[in-house]
Amino acid sequence: MTFSELNDKIVFVTGAYQGIGQAVAQTFYKEGSIVIEADLAFKNHELNQVKPGLYQVNLNVADEQSVQTVTDQLKEANLIPNVLAHVAGISTMDYLVNSKTSDFDKTIAVNTKGTYLVDKYIANLMLTTNQPAKIIFMASQAGKNGYRAMAAYSASKHAVLGITKTLAIELASKQINVNAVCPGIIETAMKHRERFDGAKIRGLQPDDIAKEDNSQVPLGRTGKPQDVANVVLFLASRLSDYMTGQAINVTGGMTMN
Repeated sequence: MTFSELNDKIVFVTGAYQGIGQAVAQTFYKEGSIVIEADLAFKNHELNQVKPGLYQVNLNVADEQSVQTVTDQLKEANLIPNVLAHVAGISTMDYLVNSKTSDFDKTIAVNTKGTYLVDKYIANLMLTTNQPAKIIFMASQAGKNGYRAMAAYSASKHAVLGITKTLAIELASKQINVNAVCPGIIETAMKHRERFDGAKIRGLQPDDIAKEDNSQVPLGRTGKPQDVANVVLFLASRLSDYMTGQAINVTGGMTMN
């Protein structure tokens, strides 16, 4: 898959340290894009060029000062994104009646407030160029459905879809397309941890959860981070110019609405 128009485009990817975010960042870099990887796991709080066309910076998406600081650094370095791929997110698990309020607050802070903050600052930076741009949020099929022991996560991702739709309307006249990707069961470190947490809550083994996961997918397998990255790449390309406010499922058929 090659999108030549993404060569030399500036792409800002949050949650880029591992999992889907890492796959997204690597995919754009292979396309020749200039990629800024942002993640809480990166130690350098100053924008750091690690190789030609690839930068890394520490970012706490739930902290407004952190988001503003990174945005200011992008502006100073003249690295104003053409594409924002906001992937950073977390999950917590427990039945709602047993859950900790602190876990709910943390999930909403990262997944929902983080989406709000990153978009607020990066979209404003994009607007300074008066050029077309693409914003892609990472929602989830849990933003369309409910799942046991995942009330906080599901609520946070429903909210991401609300932000996506609203922002798509607000930025349409500025030639900025805003869409969301809704992954299904994707084999990441977070998913593997969820299998252990879910098994403990339900009195099962992680292997039981893995078998259950696969049984729910019509295509017969769970997803890989690259499956999601491919769709993000499409949404960043000119092929998606007539799409905005959409929530695209990447679920192997598990969710079809």
